[in-house]
Amino acid sequence: MLSFTHTITDPAGMHARPAGLLAKCTQKCSSTVNISLNGKTADAKRLFAVMGLGAKQNDVLSFTVTGESEAADCAAIEAFCKENL
Repeated sequence: MLSFTHTITDPAGMHARPAGLLAKCTQKCSSTVNISLNGKTADAKRLFAVMGLGAKQNDVLSFTVTGESEAADCAAIEAFCKENL
């Protein structure tokens, strides 16, 4: 299991477009990917679960990646977050 945190920098927070892109990115991963925020956890591969977190600018998301290719998946997701969130 690998984990990392990411602070949302987008002034609009995690609205539909970036949430959809994140879900699409994580769906390519063979690992299980979960996101936590303020005590709530969501399956990152499910768009409505990600949007349900209600992440706003300056919120810190915690990602947990578990699986056979967790190192590669974690690196890909972290790079995606830095570019898009």
